[in-house]
Amino acid sequence: MQFRVMLVLIIILSVALTSTGCTFNKASPAVPTPGTGVVQTTVSASSGGVLTTETTSVIPSYNMVKVDVLEKDYLGKIPVIFQGGEGLIHVKKIDVKLTRTDGSVQTATIGIRKGDQVELEGTRGEGPLRGPIDRVEVWVTMDNGQTYKTNDELREYRTR
Repeated sequence: MQFRVMLVLIIILSVALTSTGCTFNKASPAVPTPGTGVVQTTVSASSGGVLTTETTSVIPSYNMVKVDVLEKDYLGKIPVIFQGGEGLIHVKKIDVKLTRTDGSVQTATIGIRKGDQVELEGTRGEGPLRGPIDRVEVWVTMDNGQTYKTNDELREYRTR
């Protein structure tokens, strides 16, 4: 009788441990984000035209979305495409900012449907700016008001 009670308790305990292990969130943020979820960035191009990137926000898995910043083409255009994701229904707005080597800035807003895109006018690489690098930053605003910086990438002028 005591053996059966112990066996039942062991089975119940193993089921409880197994089910809690399945709901454990293994993804922990590598970089702490502010409580508001808003990432503020100041961008300045030095006289040498050197651009750098900063760390991006860690988005919770239930709000995960993907935005692709593609390679700069031979005309200097940089396509930015919203690929959707698990948090697609929570996206309110997607803002994109392009900073060129000369310090000029272009901003755009992408639609919130999967496949929506925008083309940014990057530096083409003419004259003294031959082969410069442009910086592309993407911020996604969710319906709860939080804004996440999802991309911060450098794009070089495409060579042969």
